Amino acid sequence: MKLKDLLLSVRNALFPQNFTCDICGAEIFDGGRFCPACKKTVQFNDKTFCPVCGRKTERAEICAECKAFAPRYKKGVSALIYSGGGAQLVLKFKRGAKYLKEYFGQLLQEKAKLLPACDCITYVPITAKRKRQRGYNQGELLAEELSARLKIPVAHALTKKRETSDQKSLTMKERAENLHACFAIADRDSVKGKRVLLVDDVLTTGATADEVCRELQIAGAKEIYFMTVASVEYKPFSRQKSDSANVQEKE
Repeated sequence: MKLKDLLLSVRNALFPQNFTCDICGAEIFDGGRFCPACKKTVQFNDKTFCPVCGRKTERAEICAECKAFAPRYKKGVSALIYSGGGAQLVLKFKRGAKYLKEYFGQLLQEKAKLLPACDCITYVPITAKRKRQRGYNQGELLAEELSARLKIPVAHALTKKRETSDQKSLTMKERAENLHACFAIADRDSVKGKRVLLVDDVLTTGATADEVCRELQIAGAKEIYFMTVASVEYKPFSRQKSDSANVQEKE
């Protein structure tokens, strides 16, 4: 362990930085991030998952969706399951809790060990209007945090030209039409001929990531790998019909 990391560990042990739960806001005094109740609701995606998209699966095998419609990226990974406390953390991050980028950066840095070394990091862009309203792009914050940890540059490769509708209630065809031509290449040279790591906060339908990857491929990216803080659990169609859980679509 480096001296800097050792000193940081000692400081955190003596002077815990967290005094309230990152999810519910309850007081905590053990230096952790979550109260005991909320900690039980945060599920880490570290057991059985699809080796292509990275979503949690019942068995460690390629999910039916990836078999039928292979994503444009070579491999995806995610740190959390997008439900319960994991979903609440992602939504808080999107709604102003920018400090969570450090915690998410730690999680993603560990997940990066499952992927080949990449030449640059890029992110899913949002429109200029949305960025003004929110004050930041959560994907860009994640890219910058991970860039500092992995020591590889951020590529500001794409822009988003227009707002899009909520993907959750759309059919596959409608999703494609909704996203068609909404992204544009801003800096081709930043990704041309390179192995690119695309980061985002959450993977739900996968349609947004696929469209971004399409643009990166047009820009000349050699290979694309995809990483998210959280992803929805993959469920066979029979289970999807009976599942009443309502997962909020990203952005």
